[in-house]
Amino acid sequence: MKKLLFLCICIGFTFTLTAQTEEKKWNVGLHGGLIQYHGDLGRDWYQTDKTMYGFGGISVSRYLWKYVDLNFLFTRGTLGYDSGVTGFKSDFSSASLNLRFNLLPSEYIVRPYVFGGIGAVLFDNQLNFHKQKIDSALPTAGGGINFRLSPVISLNIQETFMFTNNDSRDGAVAGQDDDFLMHTVGLTFNLGSTIDSDHDGVSDKKDNCPETPAGTTVDKKGCPLDRDNDGVYDYLDSCPDQAGAQALNGCPDADGDGVGDANDRCPNQAGKTSLKGCPDADNDGVADIDDKCANTKSGTKVDTNGCAMDSDNDGVMDDMDRCPNAAGVIALKGCPDADGDGVADLDDRCPNTKGTTDNKGCPEIAKADIVRITYIGSKIFFENNSDKLKVASLTQLDELAKILYKYEGASLTIEGHTDSVGADDFNMTLSQKRSESVRQYLIGKGISDARLISVGFGETKPVATNNTTLGKAKNRRVELKTNY
Repeated sequence: MKKLLFLCICIGFTFTLTAQTEEKKWNVGLHGGLIQYHGDLGRDWYQTDKTMYGFGGISVSRYLWKYVDLNFLFTRGTLGYDSGVTGFKSDFSSASLNLRFNLLPSEYIVRPYVFGGIGAVLFDNQLNFHKQKIDSALPTAGGGINFRLSPVISLNIQETFMFTNNDSRDGAVAGQDDDFLMHTVGLTFNLGSTIDSDHDGVSDKKDNCPETPAGTTVDKKGCPLDRDNDGVYDYLDSCPDQAGAQALNGCPDADGDGVGDANDRCPNQAGKTSLKGCPDADNDGVADIDDKCANTKSGTKVDTNGCAMDSDNDGVMDDMDRCPNAAGVIALKGCPDADGDGVADLDDRCPNTKGTTDNKGCPEIAKADIVRITYIGSKIFFENNSDKLKVASLTQLDELAKILYKYEGASLTIEGHTDSVGADDFNMTLSQKRSESVRQYLIGKGISDARLISVGFGETKPVATNNTTLGKAKNRRVELKTNY
């Protein structure tokens, strides 16, 4: 027994294990210390001149959470009491299971804690005081402090109170159960491997930057160094000794224009990236330091000297020229006018026929033709309740197509109308179909579909009463309207 106790004390002592982590969840330890009695015969607790006996043991602990550990402890030693007049003494073995609550997380070197649990004590010598060999200890409780010596080894000092259920282990039954106080000291050893995926010397559990490239120098938190504190790690920083912008890989930009000072032609003037950091007051694409016409209107197309261009040499600078690639007249802002009607070809719907400004360069439609178009509209008829054109109407539409050929820039709106006989929705649909039939016929005769618009109004726009047969006949009509 003495050899076992001596060996345990020499190797190290502990009661519970210390500083387990998510990486090192298991902990084993060797422990030893002194045990004192409190019961009917007296109280030795914290009395240095009273009876004390030694013990030793082993323990296994499991990490549960950064503030909680679960510990199993087995001890072997001697306990008892000697007043000089009366007493008792017995070898014992004990086992206990405790939950320890750390007051500080594992990052701290010094960690106080409290614990509580259950246990049992096996006595080797009966002394004829009690027939049962095993006493339960309900509860076991106490507290202590752990001192981390290294990531693996910790020093533990602890006080453990074992409150048993037996009043006669000491040979006296006077109402006071036999309780014991254990003073322990020892060493504990964390088990488990540390994972360091990026091999930077900082475990993944503590590594705030677990994907640092191999060979990169890191700080205690596993993150690359940033000597100039500009938020760009040194291994990514093109200017590691000068604070700069993240967008510029850590290089400074004195004028804040997004071009690093090392590449900025105008480092003290905010400018454009495309001009290597130099300003362009007139926004012509030529840096002010190179611009011979620095006040050119914004958006003006310029030559390499920053001066406005006249690509077609018509006397109108490109920035004012609506047709910079075609020589034109100054009055039309540089655009040509092939038919000389005062409407630029760009806007002229009849560029090869002289017309009027009001008609967008197209000639006026003769009054006789306007009258004829109106007349033709009144002579367009359909089969009853149908959009099929009557044969007599086709001759009229052929004449209409010929008139439209004469005025290539004019467009025609075809309006369909009905009387009030029948449902409103039916009449609206029928009028639209009829106007579309006229449009399709004219397209078939070679008139561009872009020049023809068909609209149905149903019975919504009567020109006469619908109470008479004559009025209804007038309301069933097609109206043709020309415009530019």
